[in-house]
Amino acid sequence: MFGIRYIKAGPTQHILHYKDGKVVRSGTGLAFFYYQPTSSIAVVPVSSADVPFIFNEMTADFQPITVQGQLTYRITDAELVASLLNYTVSKAGAGYESEDPAKLSQHLVNLTQVLVRAEVLARPLQAAILAADEISGAVLAKLQESETVAGLGVGVLALAILEIRPTPEIAKALEAESREALLRQSDQAIYDRRNAAVEQERRIKENELSTEIAVEEKKRQIRETKAAADLAVETRQQQVREAQMAGQIKLEAERKQLVAAQAENARTLADAEAYKLESSLRPLQDLDNKVLQVLAVQTAEPRLMAAMALKQLAENAGKIGHLSITPDLLQTLLEEQKK
Repeated sequence: MFGIRYIKAGPTQHILHYKDGKVVRSGTGLAFFYYQPTSSIAVVPVSSADVPFIFNEMTADFQPITVQGQLTYRITDAELVASLLNYTVSKAGAGYESEDPAKLSQHLVNLTQVLVRAEVLARPLQAAILAADEISGAVLAKLQESETVAGLGVGVLALAILEIRPTPEIAKALEAESREALLRQSDQAIYDRRNAAVEQERRIKENELSTEIAVEEKKRQIRETKAAADLAVETRQQQVREAQMAGQIKLEAERKQLVAAQAENARTLADAEAYKLESSLRPLQDLDNKVLQVLAVQTAEPRLMAAMALKQLAENAGKIGHLSITPDLLQTLLEEQKK
């Protein structure tokens, strides 16, 4: 209505919206409204496309062959392709306005044919027939490095040469030659098989003798190996016993040193205690007994005081005429001292 149209592209379609000779929209999978009288819409497919081809070429030995294969490419620069070829869709939206979209694949096929011809001309017939993979790899590398292909805005993804076939007459000749060669190989194989049977019988006898010799040799090696292993085990056990004994000797020596050190420490500690006790008692050795008694009185022990009093009385017994001390008196004195 009123010239306004709506277009929606798929994920593999690149849309270019031209207005007044300028690109106002460009992208993959776009959807928008546009004014048809002043707009041009170009839709460039960016998905991969397969183009089959078949060429009639000549080999290096001037033999005609037919090369059949398939080229896979993809448009990488949609704007560049749209500037080289007309991808404008018709106003009715039923297709393109020109035949240009079909020309792109033809350009690539023509370039592929030129490169395939160069590879085929460099090989004779039989080599060319057997070199399909080699030729396809070389042509694919050249296409991917070609500035012409890059200038078209496309990228070559794969090239497969399905078949390289000579003419029917040449094919029959090659088949006959191959057949004769195979027959000769068959005869040679029969001859070789008979000779091989005789040779094999001789080898069997030799192998039997060699096997017996090898078995005896292995038995001898096993005996020697076992003896060497037993000797190694015995040696290792002896080393272990020596190591254990050396460890015990070292442990006993360390224990002896420990006991000696403990005895020395105990002796030193006893000397220190004796010296301490002697030092603490040395000042008391020079004191008079009376002074010691006076010091003892300061303890106020009743029994000690009574004993000291009796001792003094005994020391001055010559000065005392008569003194009677009854048990009751002593008991009374001790009880009063306790109170």
